[in-house]
Amino acid sequence: MRQLADDVGNVVVMPSEVTRVVSIVPSLTESIAATHEHLLVGATDWCTHPQHLDVTRVRGTKNPDLDLVRALQPDVVVANAEENRGVDLDTLRASGIAVWTTSPTTVDESLGSLERMLSAITGAVPEWLRQAHEVWSTPYDGIRRRAVVPIWRRPWMALGRDTFAGDLLSRIGVDNVLGDSGERYPRIDPDALPDHDLVVLPDEPYPFSSDDGPEAFTQPAKCVSGRHLTWYGPSLVEARDLLSRQLRP
Repeated sequence: MRQLADDVGNVVVMPSEVTRVVSIVPSLTESIAATHEHLLVGATDWCTHPQHLDVTRVRGTKNPDLDLVRALQPDVVVANAEENRGVDLDTLRASGIAVWTTSPTTVDESLGSLERMLSAITGAVPEWLRQAHEVWSTPYDGIRRRAVVPIWRRPWMALGRDTFAGDLLSRIGVDNVLGDSGERYPRIDPDALPDHDLVVLPDEPYPFSSDDGPEAFTQPAKCVSGRHLTWYGPSLVEARDLLSRQLRP
């Protein structure tokens, strides 16, 4: 057995060899499946990548079927401090299940978090993660723009302070005008926003599209891939180039 610390400082007791993993975070499911798909025995209904993944589905990130998770007898459950409820993670720990919790709020933190988690589970750092480090190692030096980044409507909500997606955008020259908000995901009024040049509309968690979202704003709106904006995993390899093209003036 090994005792290792996860992102939130919890000591996770891991077997010397991990052979069964349940993931209740879509980006972590994809991260493990990219090189060690055979280790996954369970994932949420929202774990859509890879599309061919054939494992037991344990409902959603906010309402996982804990009895089913326990029945799968995982060596470890991988989770996220924001996406998953603390009460669910505590219940799993109380059942004697190791829970590894991630909690990155920046691109650099996400790369380090993935390296620690994957090293603990697989014993190795995958090539795609090395590529992601390389992709994001070069600072942005072009023209900067100011943006509002809605993530929901009815009610309208947007990215606020200390978010992974906000940090990622800043690394491609797009600054979140609500980055100094007192909340991470404040409610907003589209008619009463700080000065901005651009509206960034990801297709998740709310499925913004060209005919659902842009009409509410006076500034130019760009629809982007929510997976590349908000997931930390293999998508980071192509996210910088893809989002830069989608947000091109």
